[in-house]
Formats: sequence, structure tokens, C-alpha cells
Amino acid sequence: MGKITIQLDAEKAPLTVANFLQYVQEGFYNGTIFHLVAKGDVVVGGGYTPDLKEKPTNRPPVRNEAHRALKNTRGTIAMARRPDATDSATCQFFFNLADNPRLDFQDQTPENYGFCAFGRVIEGMDVLDKIGQVPVEDLSDFPCKPVQPVVIRSVQQIR
Repeated sequence: MGKITIQLDAEKAPLTVANFLQYVQEGFYNGTIFHLVAKGDVVVGGGYTPDLKEKPTNRPPVRNEAHRALKNTRGTIAMARRPDATDSATCQFFFNLADNPRLDFQDQTPENYGFCAFGRVIEGMDVLDKIGQVPVEDLSDFPCKPVQPVVIRSVQQIR
């Protein structure tokens, strides 16, 4: 569908950026999919293969830096995590297709701690908007799953 370029913010989210870059350098994201597309809201990816097999991670979760990170505004990338566990983000990430203040840090409880936004799209927002409009289906374990896989072919660090 196209190329997406992001700029990471290691000043606001140093642990999260380091975690993401480790996965990038390992080639972990190559061949994974966007497995959840919530139209006009977010697209989530980085953890599953096209046949919906979870890609195993070999590192502990990263500490959530949402309290100091970027806001979850349109065009930002953030780490996905379990809603009941503040420090549970590993490899999955999402792009915000809209401003999502409900995903920002509110307080210290797991439900309101927020999701750490650690970078922003500098090229390719149109590609994300296209992904955000693909037809989806609801499967028991995969709500809002694209009918046809949206594959992340390659993720590379540009210096």
C-alpha cells in the first residue's frame, strides 16, 4: 500500500524507543501484519503473522512511559499493551488515525495510565488512512481484522 516514515522521540520515551529499535534491528516486524483496523481511530500491528500466529517475543515488557510521552494525536505511533497491566507492552504498536486523548496518561491506575506514544509519522499518513479504510471482519479472537492481510514487508531504521 505504500511507505510510512516515522520520527521517534527518544527524549520523551527513551525506554520505549530503545525497545522498538531492538525489534527493528532484529527484523522482528518484517512480515508481520496490521491485525486490527478500527476505522478512523487506530491501526494495530507488529505481533502476528499473516496466518494469525502470534510472533513470540524474547524480551520482558518495557516500562510504560505514557506519563512523559507524546500525546496520542493523529499520526503518532504508540505501544500497545494489555488494558489491565500498565507495564505490559512488548512488540505490538499502533498508529493513531485521529486524536485519541482517551489513550493518554490520566492517572496511575492501569485503566487510565495510557499508552506510550513515542514517535510521529513524517511521511505516509495517506498510506495509514488507506489501511484505516480496508474491509474488516470480526473473528472471535480478532475483532476488526482486515479481510485481506495488510502485511508489513519491512521496517528499517534510517539515521
